[in-house]
Amino acid sequence: MKLLHLSGRKTCDYVLRKGTLWRGRTMNVRYLPGVPPGTWQRLKGRSPQGLYIGTFASLSLSKRAVDRNRMRRRCREALRITLQKEIAFPAFQLLVSPRSSSLSCDFRAIVTDVRSFLTLLRSCPKPPASAAPSSNSR
Repeated sequence: MKLLHLSGRKTCDYVLRKGTLWRGRTMNVRYLPGVPPGTWQRLKGRSPQGLYIGTFASLSLSKRAVDRNRMRRRCREALRITLQKEIAFPAFQLLVSPRSSSLSCDFRAIVTDVRSFLTLLRSCPKPPASAAPSSNSR
């Protein structure tokens, strides 16, 4: 299964405000079902499958950008490895924020955290496949 990028400040802020929070030992994840709004225009009616993932690491985690980037990469890689075995997954928007423990812990702990999050995500109600956001909503 493919990991897609959740990009755009407005999109990420929306997920941060409206998304449901899941707290793990090595990361926090805010998630929303469905596809980001700008994606429907690019795909022109095709049903988009996959997880749209964005990551951010606050300056309060570490003052060094190298450490913050390493935390973000480790969390994203754990998601990628875990989802390689998945065939299909409903579309979700994920905003991943690593915790400071993700820098020094064993990588298997991050993978275990990701697996427990994905079991929660599988139990969520699936969004309707043909529910494209309306373009004239204000």
